[in-house]
Amino acid sequence: MLFSGPPASGKGTTGLELARILSCEDPVAPGDCPCQACSRHRLLTHPDLLSLGPRPFFAEISAAGACCCREPDPAGRLLFIRSVRKLLARFSPILWEEDPRFKKVSESVLVLEEALDEFSTLQSEELKKSVDKILKNAVKLESEGMSELIPIGQIRRAAAWTHLAPTGKRKMLLIENADRMQEGARNALLKILEEPPPSVSMVLTSSREKALLPTIVSRLRPYRFIRRSPEVEAAVIRQVFKDTCPEGVSIELKGAPGIHRYLGSFLPVSEDSLRPLAGFFATFIARGTIILLKSKGVSRFPDELVALGKYAAALTEASALGKPGKDTQSVIAAILAGAEKFEIRGLFAQFLRMLLQVVTESRVSLRQAQGPALPGDMDIWRKCTAETAQAVGTYNQSPVLALERLSTELRRGLAEHWS
Repeated sequence: MLFSGPPASGKGTTGLELARILSCEDPVAPGDCPCQACSRHRLLTHPDLLSLGPRPFFAEISAAGACCCREPDPAGRLLFIRSVRKLLARFSPILWEEDPRFKKVSESVLVLEEALDEFSTLQSEELKKSVDKILKNAVKLESEGMSELIPIGQIRRAAAWTHLAPTGKRKMLLIENADRMQEGARNALLKILEEPPPSVSMVLTSSREKALLPTIVSRLRPYRFIRRSPEVEAAVIRQVFKDTCPEGVSIELKGAPGIHRYLGSFLPVSEDSLRPLAGFFATFIARGTIILLKSKGVSRFPDELVALGKYAAALTEASALGKPGKDTQSVIAAILAGAEKFEIRGLFAQFLRMLLQVVTESRVSLRQAQGPALPGDMDIWRKCTAETAQAVGTYNQSPVLALERLSTELRRGLAEHWS
């Protein structure tokens, strides 16, 4: 099955609930069935469930921890335990067997497992301290161990797991953000889908269905998740997290779902803060490219570059960033300071997505002013940002080096394109 739809629309949660229902030992039981299989699925510890795929965890764990501290009842504690176990599931020995990189994160995994084992029995006054400790280790584990792309090794190990007999009624393989796979991983997944084991259900989720290989999509039964209304989003926040959106956080801004915005409020750097940083960098690239074009003897500069410089500069006017200088190091230092050095996993990839969004918005503004524009340089932006995201997310390159290289490649590529 393919669950596709906007972020925070319940795709992953539905996949986990489906796994519970398929494993339930009482087919006519209510949703709170007390059977052993359902109990283990609620805690995300059932051996017939395997989940993988890149996604951010820090915000959800933080929001669940805040809920648990406010209301330390069994439901609040379960919400927090599940949020942490979603992260721990990515470090199952099944997925990391014989992978030397597992040694780097094994200590954090062990610490989190031990903390969760005793979490349900803690007294209310001990919860805050335990939540803070768990969150600290979760940040470390996510930062050091998570990749932005699904590696081929994990798909191959998951394939081997699907051919083993289930311990209960049925197995479930859940692959979130399935569009973010290495090339070899896509081909390995295709082999599983061509000959699926009869005792395994497979759910792939994606917010970018068109990024999946057509040969993969053709072998999946599609289910489209729609965006909830702002009222329903607010109701989910109240019922699940026992909270409301904090003051100053819009429940609906630039098309972002309310739950997505709510969880983002727990990040040390919000989307609203990343946007002027992306504009600051885009302004630097636009001006740097124009300087290169001048050195090549170009006298008339492309409308796309001029429009980007003006549009991106306007985004930074209300911030304390000011105008970027000519020095790459000072520009990068300002971005790192504003983004808390990108220490939270996923912030760097989010910054790159925001950068592409700023460039795209400038083109939309230009077309509205001058009419349809000829195909320009968006392929250069997409290619360079994708390579940068992979360098940081998959190969653990530092954001400093990645931004230096991105700056160089963008200015050089754009100058060649427009000269």
